[in-house]
Amino acid sequence: MPHSNAVKIAGLDHINIQTPVVEETCTFFETIVGLKRGFRPDFPFPGAWLYSEGHPVLHINDISGTDREQRPDSGVIDHVAFGSRGFEAMKKHLAGKGIQHRVNQVPNSTRCQIFLRDPNNVEIELNYDTKNEPAA
Repeated sequence: MPHSNAVKIAGLDHINIQTPVVEETCTFFETIVGLKRGFRPDFPFPGAWLYSEGHPVLHINDISGTDREQRPDSGVIDHVAFGSRGFEAMKKHLAGKGIQHRVNQVPNSTRCQIFLRDPNNVEIELNYDTKNEPAA
């Protein structure tokens, strides 16, 4: 049964990572990816929200005080992708921090990608439309 025109997905709201290493995860996304820690509602469990341009795109749940085990990978989620700006600056930033990463040029496109892993072994994809980027 087709959906009506009133039913639409506006876009990805957020990603959630469950981890026993909340501070390490927050620090990675703040210092490496450039997200900012911000307001988080008073949920009955610890965690953090990280923001991009005023929107909480990454929710982190602290499982250190629970009997939940840290998954060794992202499960059925292969990676998390962020639309990004500052391709050349990010490459220099990652190299300066000693963060292993790989760069990919999307075929027949002005889109470039940077892939790296967070402290929980989640693959992070940063997407850049280089036609909108200043020349290096």
